[in-house]
Formats: sequence, structure tokens, C-alpha cells
Amino acid sequence: MAALYDTIGKSYSDYRRPDPRIAAAIMVALGDPRTIVNIGAGTGSHEPRDRDVVAVEPSATMIRQRPPKAAPVVRASAMNLPFTDGAFDAALAILTVHHWTDQSQGLREMKRVARRCVILTWDAFHPGTWLTRDYFPEIIDDGRALFPPLDSYKQIFPHTDFVPVPIPHDCTDGFLQAYWRRPEAYFDPGVRGAISAFAKVHDVEQGLSQLRRDLDDGAWLARNGQLLELPQIDLGYRLVIASR
Repeated sequence: MAALYDTIGKSYSDYRRPDPRIAAAIMVALGDPRTIVNIGAGTGSHEPRDRDVVAVEPSATMIRQRPPKAAPVVRASAMNLPFTDGAFDAALAILTVHHWTDQSQGLREMKRVARRCVILTWDAFHPGTWLTRDYFPEIIDDGRALFPPLDSYKQIFPHTDFVPVPIPHDCTDGFLQAYWRRPEAYFDPGVRGAISAFAKVHDVEQGLSQLRRDLDDGAWLARNGQLLELPQIDLGYRLVIASR
């Protein structure tokens, strides 16, 4: 994970800005913890500013982009957290578990250091959107191989709830499907550079060329015009709320 983001993450903070609606859902899921460890913290998006937070991030490139007032950061791996058992009230992991080389070990580490764990992830059984269906099918195939099935969290945590996180049409955190109502955004190299999935696409230009043709001749609008009326949509993103 560190090597990937050291390569693609150089302008990450310009495009992955916290979205207040997603941040609010995360805070509800966290409850009222005093101390939080944010694992795979990146540049600190959705990191609570009014709590005692310690961030864990393996990539030096990402650490350098953390804002001056961000939480203190420890450069470490999710699979080997340098904290004692029960050191935190809560552990947070935002769209990061799919990057971990040993997901089960990382989740066990979360459970070890915190009484409550909140994880933002994607449901691998979700059908995806027009982006992956029509232009980049390999992204959805890769995602289903990388994202742990939701049921797998129950094997680690005895008490687990799953809460849908609708994605607003103007989402400011530019993850893969954040631009579901703004297809033109995917032509921006900066947008794609802040989305790890694009780094693994064999021929990005082929998909972009087809998208451009479909936008120009109205095919995209004919297939997806109904989306333009929606303020938000369920794209398969889920909060996993788990406790020991």
C-alpha cells in the first residue's frame, strides 16, 4: 500500500477532501469516544478534529500532505500496530482495508487496540455504476477481489452492524464513484490520480475515449439521464460498526 500511494498520491489532498455528510455519518458510527486511532489515515480526510486522535499511515508521500493541524501520525502498518491492547476507545479505517496485504490480521489488530471499530468499505456484491459497467469493467472485477465480503467482518468481530452510506451528487471526497453524476470529471488526470483503482487499469485511454464518444453523441445521457435527478445514491459504500 505504501509503495502505491508514494507513486500515485502526490496530489491526493487536492481531490480527496472530507465530505461533511460522510463525516457526519462516521461520527454517528463512532459514538462518543475520547481517543481514536485512524488506521491507513492518508491525508486525514474525515479524521475527527475534536477528539484525541493518533493517525497511522505507511506512506511518506501521504504523510507530507497532512495539514499542519492534523492529528499526530505514526508511520506504521495496519498489520502491526505499535500500540498496547485496548489503547484506544475507537479505531477508524476509511476506504483502506482493501489495500492491506493481510486483511484479517489488520482487522484483528484493530480489535486488539480498540473497543469499537468503524470501517468505511464497499460491498463487493454491489453491481457498480455506469463507470465500471460500461467503461472500466476491470475495476469492478479487481474491486471484488480486493474488498473483503461484508460477512468476513463477522468472523473477526462478534458484534457487527452494517450501515449504508449514500453518496451525494456533489461529494467532495473524490474516491472512485464519487463523480457518479459528474462524468466529465474522469477526464481530469488529477481526479484519476487520486483514485487507486485507475493505477491498475491496463488501458485507461480506451475507456475514456468511449466515455467521450457516449457523452458527445448522447448515449451516456440516454442510459443514465435519470441519475441527474437524484441528490444522492446508494453505491454500495458501507460503514462497518464492530465491537468486541
